[in-house]
Amino acid sequence: MTSAPASPTPTALDGDTSPLRSLERRELHTGWTVRAVAGPVPAHLAARLDAPVPATVPGTVHTDLVTAGIVPDPYLDDNEHVLAWIGRCDWEYRTTFEWSPDGHERHDLVADGLDTVAAVSLNGYLLAETANQHRTYRLPVDEHLRPGTNELVVRFASPLAYAAAQSVAMSYRPHTNPHPFNAIRKMACSFGWDWGLETATSGIWRPLALEAWSGARLAAVRPVATVEGSAHTPPAADAPVAARLAVHVDLEHAVRAEGSGGAAVEMPAAVDVRVAVHVAGLVTTALVPAGATSAVVDVDLPAVRRWWPRGFGEQPLYEVTVELLADAGGSVVVAPFPTTEPTTSPAAAAPREPRAVVGPLDVRRHRVGFRTVRLEMEPDEHDGEPGTSFRFVVNDQPVFVRGANWIPDDAFPHRVTRERYAARIAQAEQANINLLRVWGGGIYEADDFYDLCDERGILTWQDFLFACAAYAEEDEAEVRDNVVRLAPHPSLVLWNGNNENLWGFHDWDWQPRLQGRTWGLGYYTGLLPALLAELDPGRPYTPGSPWSGTLELHPNLDAHGSVHLWDAWNRQGYEVYRDHVARFVAEFGWQGPPTWSTLRDALSDDPLTPESPGMLVHQKAAQGNDKLTDGLLPHFALPDDMDDWHWAMSLNQANALTVGIEHLRSWSPVCMGSVVWQLNDCWPVTSWAAVDGAGRAKPLLSALRHAYRDRLVTLQPRRPDGGAPVPGGPSVLAVVVVNDSPDAWGGTLVQRRVRYDGTVLAETSAVVGLAPRETRTLLLPDDVATAASARDELVVATLGDELGLWFFAEPRDSALTGSGPDASVRVLERAGDPPLPVPGSLRTAARSTGPAHRYEVAVTARELTRDVALLADKVHPDATVDDQLVTLLPGESVTFTVTSPAALDTDALVARSVLRSANQLVPGTGTPRGDA
Repeated sequence: MTSAPASPTPTALDGDTSPLRSLERRELHTGWTVRAVAGPVPAHLAARLDAPVPATVPGTVHTDLVTAGIVPDPYLDDNEHVLAWIGRCDWEYRTTFEWSPDGHERHDLVADGLDTVAAVSLNGYLLAETANQHRTYRLPVDEHLRPGTNELVVRFASPLAYAAAQSVAMSYRPHTNPHPFNAIRKMACSFGWDWGLETATSGIWRPLALEAWSGARLAAVRPVATVEGSAHTPPAADAPVAARLAVHVDLEHAVRAEGSGGAAVEMPAAVDVRVAVHVAGLVTTALVPAGATSAVVDVDLPAVRRWWPRGFGEQPLYEVTVELLADAGGSVVVAPFPTTEPTTSPAAAAPREPRAVVGPLDVRRHRVGFRTVRLEMEPDEHDGEPGTSFRFVVNDQPVFVRGANWIPDDAFPHRVTRERYAARIAQAEQANINLLRVWGGGIYEADDFYDLCDERGILTWQDFLFACAAYAEEDEAEVRDNVVRLAPHPSLVLWNGNNENLWGFHDWDWQPRLQGRTWGLGYYTGLLPALLAELDPGRPYTPGSPWSGTLELHPNLDAHGSVHLWDAWNRQGYEVYRDHVARFVAEFGWQGPPTWSTLRDALSDDPLTPESPGMLVHQKAAQGNDKLTDGLLPHFALPDDMDDWHWAMSLNQANALTVGIEHLRSWSPVCMGSVVWQLNDCWPVTSWAAVDGAGRAKPLLSALRHAYRDRLVTLQPRRPDGGAPVPGGPSVLAVVVVNDSPDAWGGTLVQRRVRYDGTVLAETSAVVGLAPRETRTLLLPDDVATAASARDELVVATLGDELGLWFFAEPRDSALTGSGPDASVRVLERAGDPPLPVPGSLRTAARSTGPAHRYEVAVTARELTRDVALLADKVHPDATVDDQLVTLLPGESVTFTVTSPAALDTDALVARSVLRSANQLVPGTGTPRGDA
């Protein structure tokens, strides 16, 4: 790019004594266009894309072209492949904005997110070339701003071409994708994943702004909240405690002087300023003398309320306002400094006059919570074998993690609004989830995500963005940007170095391919912990997930630290979850299709079958359909009907995770965490998610709700001595009672062996009392634990309202019959807000302005009916139901509440395709009877 000579822009230092004003931020989000400037644009679109197309900032090329009607929605049918050319093209974004001298000394263009390989120019001057989606860039523009109209251009190079070239330039390193996503600092899953489409998009994906400021600005603010006092004598959860807030501040000063040739150069600080911290009704200030660029303001707080995870207490948050102020007297004194060259200018040699200040120079606002957190990885022993614990302790209280993995909620993350984050986190709460792990192949989520987790007591685990690949070891700016941004959040309890890269180095044949090259270990064991020691020393860190606690051990061992369990699903059925007595499981999961409405919105296949073209495009897992089939067959026959296939695979997904979670919880406190893969999806796809890509809850979400409830009764196999059974070895049946609540729990634990018709064949009971957070195991007597007829008997264990079931036979081998339950519908008075329209690109539903339509669907079993569910989205795509997957003994009832933005057909609510059960998947079963 060629440049013309710059015209100097007047600044407030050129003899100006006008008042200094606060930093002003002006977002540059209007007037943008985008066009293709290089690459394989299809011939029929070449003329259209050579001309400017209206663009949205924040946004991406794909969404701009969809909005303009130039390309179809990539989420639908096979459009992903139709639009693959977009990632191979170069794109140019362009806008203009008006500017006039405003009295400020400095002007910076601040780009919060450029995706990814960008050249940023202002009025023909190249400001920067960037290649990191995960960074913020601050670009001084004083020399290039012009009074009047200014033209801003951001040109993006093809990320696919860049990654391919970098892979060679940096030397090949192994990865798990057709594209070398590890050679570019871009959201890894934008190159496709085993649940995600390939977009490889480009765009200004986070806000872009012009900031004007004078005197000095707050370059970085890190409030560090700590609780004072003894670490092992915690007061009551709601008791006030002494605390300290240490606010670390980095400053940038605006003093400038003339260098040789009239070029402006930055000079050392020439101002005295004060930093004022407002928190909990206190104001504490500290002087930052001229020349200093950092300070720490300590605030002692005699009595604060602690922040707790959900289920342990409340989440009080304290507003922290940090102001950068002129020194006493409300003025900034600009002292003389020598320039890089001798000067004869009297103005340069004379002291500046004090300048009045209007308001603070800069202000930052944060919210903090006061809590302690540690990750205990200590030697332990189970069944006589040594191990290593993996236990989160918050405010000195061990927390059993009932978690889920989080991926970007949209393949185009700029579309994820605060409202959408709130909806998804509310679904996590419905599922009794207390931790979300932000997976390392995505992004550092927007502040809204962590703010909402802070408010709701959802713990967060943040991977650094290195996933399933070997990485060259580069610069640290990305880490600094995001650690400083996220560190204030009390919900954040763990930084993790990578996803599966230590495991990959051991087991995925990387070592010979690397030929001695670096692969990321220096990041995980050197750079990252060193930066965290500097920037966020009070928060735990692990080098990777899975992690056994030391490089001397294999990284994925049940007995040591965290593990990822993928033998189930990839190679074996979900029963093998019970073979793992792990200390903490950070990934395990089972696939299921999206909800029916999402599937039909996304695919126009006719007929729609498990292997129709669109279904295969929207199944990204290797041999995914084969694994679905293989995992279903031990439990159900493979249906020939598409509707039944969809229900069978949805139910099997839910059952798989129920088995896994209840098994892991039954081994608490040896095991202290279950983090399922995954909560959410980024587009409509068959995947491991509990919430599909249109935001609809799959049956799995209800399964999580049940398996993650505070109080759990579950029946599990054990050795006769109470230990973990060895595959092929002797086992008995035990009832395990889990009280993961803050209150004691007790009563009569009743254990019965029951025939499917409700006849009690054997019964025993015991009075039990559990302390808060206690787990108790009782072996069943033989007459209860042993079936006379496996195909039509089960064990039922109850303690109060909690129920656990054990079936001796799989549904396909059982005596389940299917005349169907009785069902009736009652129309309730309209009340409350209707469900929100499903977000995303699939449909644009109008939000109802009136109260919601509500219905009660009462279901009564005439015979044993397993896993009753009501698939409300089949009646209206935005209808929701409050529960699913309830097993009923003969004569038992359940009432579901359905909420919809529109009136529903009551007969449809009890139709066979809507009111579902496992019985329907056993040959010869019938339909429910409706008398609405």
